Amino acid sequence: MTTEYVPQLDDYVKWRTIEGWVYFVDSEYITIEIATKPKSDDLVPLHKKYHVLIVCHYWYWNEVKYIKNRRNEGENG
Repeated sequence: MTTEYVPQLDDYVKWRTIEGWVYFVDSEYITIEIATKPKSDDLVPLHKKYHVLIVCHYWYWNEVKYIKNRRNEGENG
């Protein structure tokens, strides 16, 4: 039996010709972060970078390949 991959927040994935981190997950679509750029202003201190995101609708999720995740980074053992 084949289980279809369901994208999760903080997964690193490949879709067609792009690779990046799953930045947002919804039942209808995900966004994949493919680049960041430091912000030159400090209008909102919480947001220190611009994020370049690609939208991938759920009907393409069968094309998304899981590579790794960063959910457990920094945990010991």
